[in-house]
Amino acid sequence: MPLHPRPTGGAAKPWAFPAPERGALPNGLTVLRAHRPGQQVVAVDINLTAPLESEPRDLEGVATIMARGLSEGTDRHTAEEFAAELERCGATLDTFADHVGVRVSLEVPASRLAGALRLVADALRAPAFPEHEIERLVANRLDEIPHELANPGRRAAMTLYAALFPEESRLSRPRQGTAETVRDIDAKAVRDFYRAHLRPASATAVIVGDLTGIDLDAVLKETLGTWTGAAAESVRPAPVEVRDSPRVLIVHRQDAVQTQLLIARVGPDRHDPVWPAHRLGVYCLGGTLTSRLDRVLREEKGYTYGVRASSHVLRSSAAGDGFSLLGIRGSVATDVTGPALADLWQVLRTLAAEGLTEEERDAAVQFLVGVAPLSFETASAVAGALADQVEEELPDDYQANLYARLAETGTVEATAAVVRAFPPDGLVTVLVGDAKQIADPVRELGIGEVEVIGA
Repeated sequence: MPLHPRPTGGAAKPWAFPAPERGALPNGLTVLRAHRPGQQVVAVDINLTAPLESEPRDLEGVATIMARGLSEGTDRHTAEEFAAELERCGATLDTFADHVGVRVSLEVPASRLAGALRLVADALRAPAFPEHEIERLVANRLDEIPHELANPGRRAAMTLYAALFPEESRLSRPRQGTAETVRDIDAKAVRDFYRAHLRPASATAVIVGDLTGIDLDAVLKETLGTWTGAAAESVRPAPVEVRDSPRVLIVHRQDAVQTQLLIARVGPDRHDPVWPAHRLGVYCLGGTLTSRLDRVLREEKGYTYGVRASSHVLRSSAAGDGFSLLGIRGSVATDVTGPALADLWQVLRTLAAEGLTEEERDAAVQFLVGVAPLSFETASAVAGALADQVEEELPDDYQANLYARLAETGTVEATAAVVRAFPPDGLVTVLVGDAKQIADPVRELGIGEVEVIGA
């Protein structure tokens, strides 16, 4: 029987993050496009400048309801017809509201791009926001809130934000509103918020995929180009006071068998020159199963299924007043909460005293740089990254340059960045668990004044 020769590996192909082409439509909408041959599913991300800070205080959550209501009917289609047309295009449409604004994300086969963009344009140009649909969305949101309060991870995050930011700051309160504010939202409030904030001149559309044979300029002119509105207004968020002095907040949960940990502070955003070193150092601390935190708390001690350290940008600005949330999160059994926290703090103190090793730094660089082509294999991943750059006021080539900067970052720089990110004597700790069992062991650690909530 003839055997085919074993295939051999070829030479590695050079990879670079796609460089987008920037342009604008006559209505003021900014467009970033990236042609990706072979990506037959096109991804479209649209950033809409409607920050949560601009929500009325007594109607917080209206941005979320508005975002969800964009696909609930237009001047041409009812909600049911809109969903049917979207399905005919083989498309998926997602919307959400965050502190920076609203994001609309579309994925559609390249051959159906024009039809799907026409639906999205209708949703942005003339959403109907029918009374009965808004009432349903409000009811759905009210049903979600008790489940969020019952989730230890979500409850820890809510408590942390309320601790870090003053009451007058929008950041201190739940992103999607509370039961008290959401229940008063009606169709008029949604329409008012839409008219006040959504306009093409302050929006950016990112389009990524195989654009072969598509006259994208013509498609955009006939779809998103039909959206009209007032000129863009400059939106600058109010300054925020951060209250990250060390302390421990315990959210009491009677008879909880586990304690949810969230240890955090505020740090730099991606405009800070230290960001590549910061990302590298945080990855070494808790970015994967082989990082220091997991190696000690999971492998050696068996306290947890996993602990992760990460950074999440909350506000980004080319003016230099942005910041991110730096967090360590995980869960441990109730009876080992004190020992687990003691060992976690010992990891941080050892890191500050001895630094990272060359082996840790090399492994982190190899992974972060090596996995980049896989991370951005799909059009949606590229579009999401480009849309994030737009929201964070980063240059279009930021992602393309990041990996070269990561590869050039040394062990000393990464150590300094991660120690600055998680200083042992400068962290806010939130624990969701049985306060009667964990409060005294935690007090003995001396990691901050302990306050019990809900006991």
